[in-house]
Amino acid sequence: MSIVDVRTPDSKRFIPGATGDWEVIIGMEVHAQVLSNSKLFSGASTEFGKPANANVSLVDAAMPGMLPVINEECVRQAVRTGLGLKAVINNRSIFDRKNYFYPDLPQGYQISQFKDPIVGEGKIIISVGPDRQGQFEDVEIGIERLHLEQDAGKSMHDQHPSMSYVDLNRSGVALMEIVSKPDMRSSDEAKAYMTKLRSIVRYLGTCDGNMDEGSMRADVNVSVRRPGEGFGTRCEIKNVNSIRFIGQAIEYEARRQIGILEDGGSIDQETRLFDPNKGETRSMRSKEDAHDYRYFPDPDLLPLEFDQAFVDALKADLPELPDDKKERFVSAMGLSVYDASVLVSEKSIADYFEAVAEGRDGKIAANWVINDLLGALNKAGKAIEETPVSPAQLGGIIDLIKAETISGKIAKDLFEIVWNEGGNPAEIVEARGMKQVTDTGAIEKAVDEIIAANPDQVAKVQAKPSLAGWFVGQVMKSTGGKANPQAVQALVKAKLGIEE
Repeated sequence: MSIVDVRTPDSKRFIPGATGDWEVIIGMEVHAQVLSNSKLFSGASTEFGKPANANVSLVDAAMPGMLPVINEECVRQAVRTGLGLKAVINNRSIFDRKNYFYPDLPQGYQISQFKDPIVGEGKIIISVGPDRQGQFEDVEIGIERLHLEQDAGKSMHDQHPSMSYVDLNRSGVALMEIVSKPDMRSSDEAKAYMTKLRSIVRYLGTCDGNMDEGSMRADVNVSVRRPGEGFGTRCEIKNVNSIRFIGQAIEYEARRQIGILEDGGSIDQETRLFDPNKGETRSMRSKEDAHDYRYFPDPDLLPLEFDQAFVDALKADLPELPDDKKERFVSAMGLSVYDASVLVSEKSIADYFEAVAEGRDGKIAANWVINDLLGALNKAGKAIEETPVSPAQLGGIIDLIKAETISGKIAKDLFEIVWNEGGNPAEIVEARGMKQVTDTGAIEKAVDEIIAANPDQVAKVQAKPSLAGWFVGQVMKSTGGKANPQAVQALVKAKLGIEE
């Protein structure tokens, strides 16, 4: 990997040390499990949660005479991901053997790709923010490569006092290793990168992105330097499986390295682990270089070759990706960049919003989805897939507001009822007498009563007209929120002699 510095040092990202400012340099190697029914080189199932060693074929177990056969669906998924990363697709790639001590990979080596990967250079645009002014900063992060490789199994050392157990269910599962360039300069950028990459593969349907299940995890490379100097010695933090932990690991590791350098020491190139309970990294082993793995082309696999027509057919079938969707939400629906960013963060959220917004005002739909629905889901600890309020139900509430059947306040109460009890919003409003009062005579009577009962407040309003809102609030309260707010406001101003 050719390391090129493409970023201009930015003081707002510097880390202050005891002897001056430092800059952190971050690159990431993300392992994303390919969504496919079977493994990369065997027909064994990839279903998660099966009993130990239930998803193991003779190939996975490295029985004598067993030969690997490439899974075409995994190839398709890798190409689709490369296209989603706006990357170069290599029509010819080679599988290599990576020789290393794998206690839970029976063949004793990993089939991976080294010099000739299936996907070459690409890029991701991340948005960092919002800042105190509510602004986002777009940053381009380079992708060095994407290659296919096998996952290893899992060793368990706490099941028996004198023996280790091995579960080979993951052995041979297809992984896409997506390698970034060292273009990130803060933990916030690294978290935004991982979030964006996870979003892209989920939109594409090439990886489920379930980090808690191990189907997406990151090796984070961290080094520090004085601003403007060359790259320092990097340490790799292995197998971080949470976006929050990625940020914490980088913050700790950068401070650790700065402390060593400021004390006159040097950084050892090594692999480290992050302990989320202690919030710190610890040494695992010295870091190997490529020559330590003795890569050579796998003699059991021919070069992987496909024509441009294969790539073009996959490209034509790509879904709308987050960046394009965000741009459409902003340009066609008039949403703010912030609102659009929230809505496209997950494909399921974007799909829900589009169902609500169809045939309705996009800004109003976005406001209800972001503030009311996502707020309620967050409070309840639920995902959008678990929402008790369907897009049709939320759309029905919005329609009732537009038709002036209910006021905005009543709509909030109606949302709570639908959230907790379900039902058709229009039928609930009818059955529970929740329609707003539009009868001018009834509203006028309520206004007159409030004014008559509060002569002192009338005097204050005549001295300071902006206090008229107090009367509007009292009338709304006296009518149980059912009075039409616009009619109340107009009548209050007329009765108090306040000019429009």
